[in-house]
Amino acid sequence: MPTSAPASTSATPPAAASSRHNDSQNNPSKENSTASSEKKTFTLEEIQQLLPHRYPFALIDRIIDYTPGESAVGLKNVTFNEPHFQGHFPNRPLMPGVLIVEAMAQVGGIVLSQMPGVDDRLCVFAGIDKVKFRRPVVPGDQLIITTTLLALKAKRFGKMKSVAKVDGQLACEGTLMFSILD
Repeated sequence: MPTSAPASTSATPPAAASSRHNDSQNNPSKENSTASSEKKTFTLEEIQQLLPHRYPFALIDRIIDYTPGESAVGLKNVTFNEPHFQGHFPNRPLMPGVLIVEAMAQVGGIVLSQMPGVDDRLCVFAGIDKVKFRRPVVPGDQLIITTTLLALKAKRFGKMKSVAKVDGQLACEGTLMFSILD
């Protein structure tokens, strides 16, 4: 669940990143001059500014709702072109549960990446608890993932609740613990 950006990419909010780099052509969010706390959605390009994940491990296509420091709702389009479907399972492709949990964590990474004091620090899994898989996720599904911050201690450790749904049906739920590294 790392959330800091690679050295070449800043993990600052898209609006701040555009002013830091002073290049509106490379940053589609430059036109959005509102503070990041007012921004409710993030495109794939903006997510890539906030999270270090890249293909094939970038699992979130869009953030469709965002409450700064509290929660985010992410969207994952599940397609047959994803590499894990070649072997999981060839005659009945199912999205691996561990990747569903990782997608939930990446939505949580968006919540953390926008919090003061996190900046370029790396956020990683510290544990998962009470994760339940309620229905299979298959190619063609659209996962809607809601991740809510439950606790943050000393800006170093915390806990989130996450729920993933397909067509309004619960697919996965659980509690994610994280650590923020220096």
